[in-house]
Order: sequence, then C-alpha cells, then structure tokens
Amino acid sequence: MSNAQVTDLYEVTMALAYVREAMTELATFSLFTRKLPPDRGFLIAAGLESAISYLEQFEIDDEDVAAFAEAVDRPDEDLDGLRGLRFTGEVWAVPEGRVILPGEPLLEVTAPLPEAQLVETFLLNQITYQTAVASKAARCVIAGRGKPVVDFSLRRTHGVEAGMHAARAGAIVGFAGTSNVAAARIYGVPAVGTMAHSFVEVFPQEEDAFRTFARHTHGPVTLLVDTYNTPTGVEVAAEVLRELTDHRAFGVRLDSGDLNALARSARRTLDAAGMEKAAIIVSGGLDEYGIDSLVSADAPVDLFAVGTKVGTAADQPYLDSAYKLVEYAGQPVMKLSAEKITAPAPKQVFRRPNCRDVLTVRDEECPADAEPLLEQVMSQGRRLAPQSSAAEAVVVARQRFTADLAELPSATRLIHGPTALTPETSDRLARLTEEVRSRIGYPRAGGSQLR
Repeated sequence: MSNAQVTDLYEVTMALAYVREAMTELATFSLFTRKLPPDRGFLIAAGLESAISYLEQFEIDDEDVAAFAEAVDRPDEDLDGLRGLRFTGEVWAVPEGRVILPGEPLLEVTAPLPEAQLVETFLLNQITYQTAVASKAARCVIAGRGKPVVDFSLRRTHGVEAGMHAARAGAIVGFAGTSNVAAARIYGVPAVGTMAHSFVEVFPQEEDAFRTFARHTHGPVTLLVDTYNTPTGVEVAAEVLRELTDHRAFGVRLDSGDLNALARSARRTLDAAGMEKAAIIVSGGLDEYGIDSLVSADAPVDLFAVGTKVGTAADQPYLDSAYKLVEYAGQPVMKLSAEKITAPAPKQVFRRPNCRDVLTVRDEECPADAEPLLEQVMSQGRRLAPQSSAAEAVVVARQRFTADLAELPSATRLIHGPTALTPETSDRLARLTEEVRSRIGYPRAGGSQLR
C-alpha cells in the first residue's frame, strides 16, 4: 500500500470532482494551529522532513486508483483522472526546531488544486503530532534547567512510528539520549538505558542481580534500586558500585515513590559509602511538571528519564491544527465560520527580537529588525536543498531550537501559567482580510479573530 492511500475519503471525492470539473489551477493551503494548548506559551515546529519526503514520493498508481474506486463504490475507469497524479507544487515552511506561535503557518502548499487537496490528511498527521511532542519535550528541557533529559517513551507511544518521531522530537530539543536503539542509530544520539525490575526478580538476591549486570554491561552501570525496598536497594547498590575497578560512569535509578525524598535519602547513603560520584537517575511518570517540581525542590537528581507522558503528549495529545485554502487561481479566499476565521492569501511571518512576530502577506518587505520564518523548501515537487542525513538534520534543527529558546521571554518559558505569545497582523494583511470579507458578502463577525 502506498502512502497516497493514507488519506481521508473526502480528500479523494473532492479531488475527483476537481479533476472532472477541470478545476486544476493553482491553490495555496496553509497548515497552522488555531490556538495554543492550555499552559503553553509557544510551540516547536517539527515533522517537516517526513512531510517533504512524503510529497516527493506522492504519486497515484494503479493500485491506488483501485483502492479509491472501491472506497467510493465506482468503477476504476471513473477515477482515471487521478491516475498518475503526483505532487508537482511548491512548499514554504518553518524549519524544524523553530519556535512557532498560533495562527502562523507551519507549512504552506501551492499546487494544482487536486494535488494540494489530496495531501492534506498526511501532512496534518505528520506535522501535528510531531509538533505537539516536540513542544512538550522542549518544556521538559526548560524544566530541567541544564540537567539532562532522556527519552524512554517507545514502549508507550501509539505505535512504532510514533516512537521514532518522539525520539527524534526529543533529539531536536536537546534530549541527551533515547532508549530507542533504532532512533539512536538513525538520528545520531546516544542510546541509553538501565535495567528492568524483571532482571532483579530472576536472581535469588538483589545483590546477585546488581553484580551480574555490572559484570556484563559495557556502558555506564546504573542499578535500578526500587524493586523491593528502595533504601535497602541503594545500600546494596553502593556496595556493588564500590567494587568497580574501571572508570565507567555509575549510579542508581529511582522509578517510583516520592522521588524527592528518595533521591535525598539515596544521596546521603551513596555519599556515606564514598560514592559521591554516583549519579541519581529518576523516572516513572515524569514530564515537565514533575521535573520542574523536583528541580524547584533542589532534589539531588542528575538525570531525568521521561516516557509515557511526553511520548504521548499526555496532558495535551493533540493540537487544534488546520489545513485551509487561502488562495485559488490567484484569488485570495478565506473561511468565516465562527471562531474559525482564516486569514486569506499566502503568508510570511517576520520575527523580531524576543519572538515578537508579525503575520504578513508573503510578498511584504521584511522589516530591518526582523527575519522571515517561512522558507521555500520545495519547487516543482522536489526539495530545493540537498537532503541531509537524518542525524545531520537533527543537529541543525537543534541549533535552531537553542537559538530560538534563548530569544523567548522568560515569562513565556514558564512551566506553570506561561505568558502565551501571539503574532501581530500586518496592516496590509488586515486590509486584505476586510476586502475579501466584503467581496464574499459577509459582515465582520463580532469578537472573531483571524485563525
């Protein structure tokens, strides 16, 4: 099955109608989020690489036509107009790793109308999830205040593809490693891990498990100490770790209970045993809120491992994203539904210092103190820049994230009650919006906002 079939049925029926009605002039669709999730001050753009790869490969073959015909209950020949259709358009997008605000396009597609319509579902799927996870992961990095965070999410994400995307999103925002071996290899980040409780349980004594693990692991020796009784487990781990004669890093992992109190107790025990260099790693249902609580309490934690809540963006597992037509056949268009008004025309975002953004019509002149966020990444259905390796792409995205994070106002980076940023609208875009509204023939809706 090709990815062309990974779409909603109405994309097929609309595209077929467009082709049969010869409605194939250029259309521009804008993909954006209408608003920020609760307790968020910003988003981090992610998912563009997989979106571009999909568009480059997009082509409807005979198998796709047969699948579409079966879905719409029509003979194959009725869908001949879609056969051989591939993506031939251009794409402007915000590069991965950059801070993005609500209402700002993450991506804009300009292509013949049937092409631009058919790719909607897949693009929304890729951009929405990866941006949501990258944004939550970024908040974990902020909450850590310089202490490393690693990804343990693979076993709880909603599918293997989601697990790969979650590890990649973490790498983009500066996670120090991932438990996902495949992701570590592909994205060029360290593979990290400790042991499971089952490893401890299969040995007669906890001490036997710890010594065996230390003997057979070739990386850092991190012992999971909460299988039975955590304070006792720390004492046993200290004895085993003290016997190490090599220069590997070592430490203990706490995975349950009152992590603040247990970390303090573990630190006292380890220090008393002469294990001042032993690291304390914590895991178990952590996200930015748990990390922030521990750091604020000055808990003696050296590394945070996050899994379920981050890989699934548990507190906000979706974004209010949309893919809306903003221009067809050279004519700006817009949606006027209550609370869902969209600004017309292809757009640009100009970023001024401290992420004070201005949403504009695409061909407006860039102010002297600003930079354009959206870059053209595809033309005639092909990417413009040579494709980097997966690892190189992550490194560059991480550099963008680091630079943008430094520009964010401190109130916007808060974990609790951040000041959410929203872009201004340029005078020209505001005038165009009123012109299109008047042309359509609907009065201004009271209290509505551009989205």
